[in-house]
Amino acid sequence: MLRFLRGLNSGLSRVYLFLGVVCLVLVVVAVLWTCNGVKNTSISLGTDDRIDYTPNIVDRMKAIGQWEFLAVSDEELIDTVRKGFFSDDELVRIYYGKLRLGIDLSTCSNDWIRQEKDTVYVTIPEIKLLDYNFIDEARTKSFFESGKWSNADRQAMYDRARGRMLKRCMSPENMKIARENAREQVQKMLAPIAAPMPVKVE
Repeated sequence: MLRFLRGLNSGLSRVYLFLGVVCLVLVVVAVLWTCNGVKNTSISLGTDDRIDYTPNIVDRMKAIGQWEFLAVSDEELIDTVRKGFFSDDELVRIYYGKLRLGIDLSTCSNDWIRQEKDTVYVTIPEIKLLDYNFIDEARTKSFFESGKWSNADRQAMYDRARGRMLKRCMSPENMKIARENAREQVQKMLAPIAAPMPVKVE
């Protein structure tokens, strides 16, 4: 009986030893496989300075449409005199208007935003009058009126007032101010998108 127990104990020891060796081999294989996988795996960090202005972004910019950069208010006093046999007829009217100067982004070309080397260039349209109906007819009033005047007479005075406002308000100085405002505002809007590259508005 004692000899049987000793044999059984010896057999179990061999089994435990075998299992221990197998576990050790498996652990070594797992460690080697993991290390080999780590060696073959690389992580690279870098920056891509290229800006991809997709059609979606450009379309959203164009969707802004008209962008006002300068509004000039004006009033014009227009008078007209009609000679008569006994007396002269006179009509004096005051016209009020506000001329809005800006750009229309919907008219931009397809390549109005482009990247050249490390700079983003933006070509904006020319400054123009955004609304041609700039005279506030509701505020137009007769300052002095004698005699009878037709609608054609009043239309002629309206046209004179409109011409004076255009000449006075769309001066080279005002056009320059509006252009500078446009360049500044467009640059501010696009700078966060193009960063870290500079934006130059033409």
